[in-house]
Amino acid sequence: MHSLYNRVAGQSVERIAALSDGIFAVAMTLLVLDLRVPAAEAVHSEHDLRRLLIALSPRLLIFLMSIMTNGIFWVGQQTQLNYFARSDRNLAWIHIGFLCAICLTPFSTSLLAEFIHYRTALLVYWSNILALGLMLHWSWSYATRAHLLADDLPPEIHPAVIRRIVIAQSLYAGGAALCFINTYYSIAAIVLVQVNYAIAPTFCWGLFSRKSSED
Repeated sequence: MHSLYNRVAGQSVERIAALSDGIFAVAMTLLVLDLRVPAAEAVHSEHDLRRLLIALSPRLLIFLMSIMTNGIFWVGQQTQLNYFARSDRNLAWIHIGFLCAICLTPFSTSLLAEFIHYRTALLVYWSNILALGLMLHWSWSYATRAHLLADDLPPEIHPAVIRRIVIAQSLYAGGAALCFINTYYSIAAIVLVQVNYAIAPTFCWGLFSRKSSED
């Protein structure tokens, strides 16, 4: 039997949202720390500076990819929170687990930027994305079973949220699998998936209505 404390703990959706916004802000800010200004002693001409900036471009690509990763999942979590009428202790801990995966994005980003040619680094980055997707899926599924969703939730929202997460994760997995050919193919595929979910073009299969947000 649950104790009284466990029944009343973690009921504030607003507190989950506040914690989430702070952690997302810090994680996204930390991403830029991997972009280091070229050392002054290595620059003796405009050509040297341009050459070093071009050498920095793979790190810039990974930085932008991770900004989109975090942005997409921030919107996804926000979408779920908007439909939660209430929370409980279990849901609060699910979202703490989700935020733990968000805290890991600066590490997985730095690892991939440093070892961009290695499959292991790419797979670690993809595992971070997978963990985020699984936690959002768990969150929504648990909230549905525990009757934590708003009473006036339109019936089409539940399958749309689940479908969005499953399809996105399937596309990410397909993109990650390309690393066994070339890691740059994987990065390109992941970026394309992210651009699709970031701009939500109307011609993309109608996976989610324009009225709803992304995951």
